[in-house]
Amino acid sequence: MDSVVLRTMQWRDEGGGLWVATFNRPQVMNALDTHTSLDLRDIFAPLRFDSSGVRCVILTGSGQRAFSAGGDLKERQGMSSDQWRAQHAIIEEGAYAVMNCSVPVIAAVNGIALGGGLEIAMCCDFIYASRSARFGLPEVTRGIIPGAGGTQTLARAIGERKAKEIILSGRQFGSEEAYSWGLINGVCDPDALLPTVLQVARDICANAPIAVRQAKKAIHQGLQLDMTSALEFEVQAYERTIATEDRLEGIAAFNERRKPNFKGR
Repeated sequence: MDSVVLRTMQWRDEGGGLWVATFNRPQVMNALDTHTSLDLRDIFAPLRFDSSGVRCVILTGSGQRAFSAGGDLKERQGMSSDQWRAQHAIIEEGAYAVMNCSVPVIAAVNGIALGGGLEIAMCCDFIYASRSARFGLPEVTRGIIPGAGGTQTLARAIGERKAKEIILSGRQFGSEEAYSWGLINGVCDPDALLPTVLQVARDICANAPIAVRQAKKAIHQGLQLDMTSALEFEVQAYERTIATEDRLEGIAAFNERRKPNFKGR
């Protein structure tokens, strides 16, 4: 099993195309400093166009207390306006790299996910959370607003009115509320969180990689379009799967009553 330690993150191969990326600053509740955003960019940006054998990624935090408590305000103390803008551009690069990753990314929220931490989780394709996790976008209580996608991803996940309530009040909420609104896909006991997400990820990894990537693209891009354009986009994504070896293998496996062996070709 390969493991790469970056500046503030760990990148671990679980086998079968499954990788786990872990925020590794537990002493500060995995707060997002500049190096963390650079690590996010360095991990996920190359996967936008070339999956390099990666079939699914789990993003989580080290320790039991936090997925990520958000932007590192100690690092930001004393920054000029120009320095703040330059640093925030790096945060945007990291967040957008996660959002634009071609393979599925699952957030395993093991504790607090506030501010930028919740924004990064919402950049993932879907979220599982510990029963003890806490969420919130408290930026307005610090004189700013969510700026790593939060005003857009939250509204798309739970609706405009609820998103306005959460962002404008800055209040925190728990896993059960998040689940009831459709923000997260499942609530797990703390010890069961990572095993549950690993199994979901392995189920994804067992499927045809090209088909998975095209389905993800069709869903995400289609939601930005009107229905007629979205259906056209879906057919284009479908066409990409027809000439693949995996399509032939999937049909052969069905008729031979065996599990398919997809190779991403």
